Amino acid sequence: MTPNKNWILTDSDPILRTKCSELKFPLSFSKKEQELINRMKIYIDSSYEKKIDEQLDFTPGIAIAAPQVGLLKKIIYVNFDDLNNNHINYLLVNPKITSYSYTKCYLKSGEGCLSVLKHYEGYVPRYYKVEVEGYDMLTNKNIKISLEGYPSICFQHEIDHLDGILYYDHINKTNKFYIEEGWIGI
Repeated sequence: MTPNKNWILTDSDPILRTKCSELKFPLSFSKKEQELINRMKIYIDSSYEKKIDEQLDFTPGIAIAAPQVGLLKKIIYVNFDDLNNNHINYLLVNPKITSYSYTKCYLKSGEGCLSVLKHYEGYVPRYYKVEVEGYDMLTNKNIKISLEGYPSICFQHEIDHLDGILYYDHINKTNKFYIEEGWIGI
């Protein structure tokens, strides 16, 4: 199966504003649900492995949430190298942020999203450090991971999708480049 930009719902679709359901254990997926999960992996893995044919209508990404492919379940998939070249690869079920730092951060270049076709300028305040718990379908284990900086931003972005929140919802409406003293620009 070749990745296809048409697999990704855009922010005009009401599904992206819908809260997702938690999954029950033991995990069981219909054929359609499994196909959508496979699409998530194929799309992001193709970006990571740089198996992107210039002729394809394909936008590369580092992470994706299940609602972006039309599956209203709490699942995210991330596959990228952080700024220190550490490989981060998880297919998380029911991910949740269990703790976070007081310190905030933001991407100096702003955030982007596979589901948002228009570029929204502005800083998106995020927690600099978070702990995330969930069930990793790649290792078949419950995990707890500590993240900071860029990976922390990525996970917060994807977990927001599970609650129907898009990155531009966090941009200050009166001053899109608003920051506070102590916030860390990445």
